[in-house]
Amino acid sequence: MDDDCEIARLPEELLSAALSRTAPRDACRAAAVSAAFRAAADSDAVWSCFLPRDLPPLADGELDGPPAQPPSKKRQFLRLSDRPVLLADGRTSMWLDKQTGAKCYMLSARSLGIAWGDTARYWRWIPLTDSRSRFLEGAELLFVCWLEIRGEIHSKMLSQDSTYSAYIVFKVADDSYGLDYPVQASVSIGERKSTRQVCIQDYGGEDEDEDWGENEDEVPHNYRRIMRINRRHRAPPPGASVLLPGNRDDGWMELELGEFCNEKGDDGVVSISLTETVRLFGKKGLIVQGIEIRAKK
Repeated sequence: MDDDCEIARLPEELLSAALSRTAPRDACRAAAVSAAFRAAADSDAVWSCFLPRDLPPLADGELDGPPAQPPSKKRQFLRLSDRPVLLADGRTSMWLDKQTGAKCYMLSARSLGIAWGDTARYWRWIPLTDSRSRFLEGAELLFVCWLEIRGEIHSKMLSQDSTYSAYIVFKVADDSYGLDYPVQASVSIGERKSTRQVCIQDYGGEDEDEDWGENEDEVPHNYRRIMRINRRHRAPPPGASVLLPGNRDDGWMELELGEFCNEKGDDGVVSISLTETVRLFGKKGLIVQGIEIRAKK
């Protein structure tokens, strides 16, 4: 667009005021229109409207830049939307959604309520050595029948009038078993609650042989018998919907546990859970990095 056009002659303050009422993506596109638009679209006046005013405390060094040159508001936004930063508690990471600026989080396994998570015979804490992992350690399931994983985040930490989805982020060990049965997932905030059936691993056919991995001798014989008998009941009833996991770009898997809307004025706890406390089949090999809460596309 020619800088001599009428709209380019508007004062930068007016252009900034108009762009601040759009979205981050719109501001970036406007910067390519003309020099006048670029000056307004890159201004702190615009990007301070996209940056949340109530950012939680960050861990030391997460946003450090050159001391003599404090980052612009646009640079801060781009940094926070490019990759997650660690919060001061060391157990939560946060980033901004590139399209809307909504605050998104991942709760580490250490911050979750895992039934028997601190009992060494049932769960163990392992280092996460992959540089793409958000945290230094995760929880690996050794053996349980009662699976219960719960996470919580206060609605005030989230962006208002935003719809979110919650995911468990995990891997499955080579010697896993008992994870290919439908389990219960739920997300609630206030009086609003959604539940669904999900499956950590795809469930196979009725006649499929169970693969116990290299550690078959460690699987109690009574559980092997019970699980083989109940394989025919593993699949959901006809017409039932069971959500399966998907692969992520960071090498992990994710399974959507539910969605919710954080409405303006909400003041409460968002509770997220993944449970299997009915059939009580033996389970092993789930590796949990955390629960992710991100803006729904």
